[in-house]
Amino acid sequence: MGSYAYKYCMCFTRKFRSPDAQPPPDVRAAHLSVSTADGLRRFLSEVQAESPADVDRILAMLTAGGPAAGIARLVNRSPAPSPPSLDDFFGFLFSPELNPPIANQVHQDMSAPFSHYFIFTGHNSYLTGNQLNSDSSDVPIIKALQRGVRVIELDMWPNSAKNNVDILHGGTLTAPVEMIQCLKSIKEYAFVASTYPLVITLEDHLTQDLQAKVADSEPMKEFPSPEALMKRIIISTKPPQEHKEFLKAKDSQNANGNASLAGEGSMRRMDSNVDESDGKDELDEQDDEDSEEDDPKFHQDTACEYRKLITIHAGKPKGHLRDALKVDPDKVRRLSLSETQLTKATASHGADLIRFTQKNILRVYPKGTRVNSSNYDPMNAWTHGAQMVAFNTQVHDKELRIMQGFFRANGGCGYVKKPDFLLTTGPNGEIFDPKASLPVKKTLKVKVYMGDGWRMDFSKTHFDTFSPPDFYTRVGIVGVRADSVMKKTKTIEDQWVPVWDEEFTFPLTVPELALLRIEVKEYDMSEKHDFGGQTCLPVWELKQGIRAVPLHDRKGNKYKSVRLLMRFDFVCH
Repeated sequence: MGSYAYKYCMCFTRKFRSPDAQPPPDVRAAHLSVSTADGLRRFLSEVQAESPADVDRILAMLTAGGPAAGIARLVNRSPAPSPPSLDDFFGFLFSPELNPPIANQVHQDMSAPFSHYFIFTGHNSYLTGNQLNSDSSDVPIIKALQRGVRVIELDMWPNSAKNNVDILHGGTLTAPVEMIQCLKSIKEYAFVASTYPLVITLEDHLTQDLQAKVADSEPMKEFPSPEALMKRIIISTKPPQEHKEFLKAKDSQNANGNASLAGEGSMRRMDSNVDESDGKDELDEQDDEDSEEDDPKFHQDTACEYRKLITIHAGKPKGHLRDALKVDPDKVRRLSLSETQLTKATASHGADLIRFTQKNILRVYPKGTRVNSSNYDPMNAWTHGAQMVAFNTQVHDKELRIMQGFFRANGGCGYVKKPDFLLTTGPNGEIFDPKASLPVKKTLKVKVYMGDGWRMDFSKTHFDTFSPPDFYTRVGIVGVRADSVMKKTKTIEDQWVPVWDEEFTFPLTVPELALLRIEVKEYDMSEKHDFGGQTCLPVWELKQGIRAVPLHDRKGNKYKSVRLLMRFDFVCH
């Protein structure tokens, strides 16, 4: 047991004990149950609810050594294995590597149609800062790919000499970056975090000769599922305006030669929204991302070559909203809506949106007034089945932390299977209604035992110049309106290793889309409370039992040592 000395009033020195982390009562009680050779196996199976395969994996990992190698005595097959010490057992439970809160492997079915997945999506992925005058660079693209983002957006414009392609946010003062530099970085980093397909959405503002130049790239083939296109790069954009009639003429021929993406795991060309109409449901918001530029001199041969690159054909709504959301039994496509357009659509056509996303792809992007690259609440899009909820990843706000937490699911591969209720229709055509008053399906019980690691990762005066920190934890649910709530523990004063030992209950009507949001703050009487770490975890992936929960900084980088000891239990209704 050590101590910290703090200067006080420039004349006195105050000393505070810095005790080592001590196991809470629940851990001491659990330790009594693992005092036999088979005790740990029973504990992992019954208390932690690990599957038989995971029990074997954990025991094998412990036997091989590591942060809690001492507990390997539990699985020693010698004639008289000795029981583990309390410190060994506590060390195992408080290790995020050995006892994580969620699985770190891909475990969902990845053979379903592409439209059955939420996909980690970036917006204006090349910008280093705000949407008006920041630099364009390949660095934000690299960082996004390293974090598991699976959809990268590039805005293509002719360079100043009109002889090559630049990437920049058009109509602003953002500085350009050469497209070839972005493509080289994408090629190098595309699959460092995930082997599942990477989608590049292109906003095309190019002339015909530059479109032909882009068309020199290797064409991508259409796909039935993420699993079928592992380590493949998919292009998604609008086909050339001048090529629409050509596409229409080819539709019947293609229908005979291609199979449907949404049926029996086969494939279909993904086409754009070509019909436009006027009407009461018209989406009259100016489309600041519209990239269609008609050029009567465009040659059909160039259009054909350019079209070969496009796997997911995209469109944006012009005219009747109900027309834009019509499900074509012979085609699948991607539709883009701004967050404002989505709000209008969910208010009047929520069921149509969900029906559309059961087969087609919906991309949602930030409204044009978010010039500071802030983000929006993604839950409205997710509850209506939108697969590509595009976020600015260069600004680390609360909404981005929610997005990062959501895509920690399924091993962090960037693809999360949508819940069945967003993929199915009832016998009488019923569709899930996010606004409906639903019964509680599960209750999540969360116990916050204690925290540790700040004394290793921060200087002794980082939080308070004159004393150890005063930590409290905020814990709550991000989900549908009925489930969303935040609660907090008491503040533990002058402790680097705070022990709260508090339990909270969260009734959940839609646990399949709920996220557990955790944030540690250091109380400050005179100033804004200091940040002590955060994480966001998908509720549907939480492992039962006592778990070590690693915390992250504001940018989503995991701290080396900071973690909480928590317990999760579910009660089904």
